[in-house]
Amino acid sequence: MKIAIISDIHGNLEALKSVLHDIEKEGCKKIFCLGDIVMAGPEPIETLHFVHDLMKSKDFNIIQGNTDKMLSVFSFKTQNEILKTNAVMASAYYSDSMILSEEDKNLLKNLKEQELIELYGIKILLVHGSVRKNNENIYPNLPIEEVEEMIKGTDADVIFCGHTHMPCGYQTNTNQTVVNVGSVGRPFSESPDSCYAVMEINENNSTFNIKHKFVKYNTEKSANKIRERGFEGADKLANMLLKATSRYPE
Repeated sequence: MKIAIISDIHGNLEALKSVLHDIEKEGCKKIFCLGDIVMAGPEPIETLHFVHDLMKSKDFNIIQGNTDKMLSVFSFKTQNEILKTNAVMASAYYSDSMILSEEDKNLLKNLKEQELIELYGIKILLVHGSVRKNNENIYPNLPIEEVEEMIKGTDADVIFCGHTHMPCGYQTNTNQTVVNVGSVGRPFSESPDSCYAVMEINENNSTFNIKHKFVKYNTEKSANKIRERGFEGADKLANMLLKATSRYPE
């Protein structure tokens, strides 16, 4: 059995559709989504409604990302907190909040923060950032002790996360597998390709393997759409879809 794990769509419907097409070619029977559906992307409303349709399927599980939580209830306090670290993201937060309906925000608000799923005796935990915080960073090349501290308290065999937009994986001393699945809609690398993970489970003996997959999509089209949104810094976010040289726009 194959499962696709996606994260950090960030309103990029063009990228999501390309990834879903690749998932179908892979023959995945389920999709797990780790959140951050909307914020700072080319088509926030269209993407959220598209994901809502996917949620109606029993084969699609989704949890809440940190930006989903922020957008579910707009506040100037949150906007000012974001502004302290990045003016462009604060501008995107305000713009997205103004165009999302109350129904849209309630959808984001009611998503689960985490989800534990058991398949063929394998416990799979879905988180956005880490087990303890939805905005904690699991980056590549962390000391294994730091990763173990971040997943402390769970006996899950596999922990899938996103948030950093940087794919990586760890095998802990407690024999737990931790995989950051990367980003569908705003990859953080010089390559603009979307990234997701595929988990293949051997149903006979409950063993599994996990791989990252990179998918090309029409980056120029998505970049033009986000430029057309016109909020302050939209052009910088557009450029990041073509080549991201830092995690956040500068």
